[in-house]
Amino acid sequence: MPDSTHPASPIPHPVVIDTDPGIDDMLALLLALASPELDLRGISVSYGNTVVENAYRNAVEILRRAGRRVTLGVGARRPLRRQLAVARETHGATGLGYAELPPPGVILDWVKSLDRLLAEQPQPVTLVTLGPVTSLALALRREPEVVRAKVARHIAMVGNIAARGNTTRYAEFNAWCDPEALDTVLRAELPTELVGLDVTREAVLGPQDVTRLAHSQSPNARWIHDALRFYMEFHKQAEGLDGCIVNDVLPIALLLRPDVLTFEDRNLAVGLDDGDHRGHTRVKPDGARVRVATQVDMSRVRPLLSERVFRWATRATPTAISQEGATV
Repeated sequence: MPDSTHPASPIPHPVVIDTDPGIDDMLALLLALASPELDLRGISVSYGNTVVENAYRNAVEILRRAGRRVTLGVGARRPLRRQLAVARETHGATGLGYAELPPPGVILDWVKSLDRLLAEQPQPVTLVTLGPVTSLALALRREPEVVRAKVARHIAMVGNIAARGNTTRYAEFNAWCDPEALDTVLRAELPTELVGLDVTREAVLGPQDVTRLAHSQSPNARWIHDALRFYMEFHKQAEGLDGCIVNDVLPIALLLRPDVLTFEDRNLAVGLDDGDHRGHTRVKPDGARVRVATQVDMSRVRPLLSERVFRWATRATPTAISQEGATV
């Protein structure tokens, strides 16, 4: 339930999410669905953590388990120029770790693209991109006027300034996947805010959070646990971390609690060369002007997951996530 000190707005905030689900994307989507402050108008899926066929299937399964209907679209299936690469070692063969899933289907050409999802919105929205920004770059190529008219704010989980990269020493995964797309988006001078590794590396779920799900009799809790268990194993092996980093939760938390992140204006450029600096987001005087998250208050984020997602998931009887943040 929303806490009493931050009552929900009587008019939910319209949001479209472009995502590559993805274990942390799953938590981000469930949090968005459980938050009455947000009106989730559409979900566009893309490659990234997994191939687009898996990503679409994963989004459908997340919505099914949440008991919600949201318009789904398909954005980018591959980078603009680079070879397709996915994070199988991080998110598993399906994209959701050990969570049980139906086989993926065929993505049909008539499924809406991100620019079509945006064009259909009756009012400007906040666009949240949780994977590579290729879908947005394609939308800017196809319908730049639509994007500028309908995207009032763009929050992207991408990049790193001072923090070490998670794909190369210098580059964050989403930026590394398609640096040309990120360059396109930065040069478009949308009202873009980057939520990168400088803050998301602090968004850690501990073993106790995951264990709580394992001890529940609820099928939804066990399903989320099976996804997170894979994520925990990856972080332990790759970084020696006793927990898992849930990067994509922060952009959603920002919409719900604007004070969770501190931003600074920076001029940024993205590395377009090959090698370790591919996708490197760095401060450059003649770079694009964007807002960059530099600090996070995780004490404001953890209760959102606990009260809105985990409380729903651990109920013994499966129920739908409601727009009131409770279950119905």
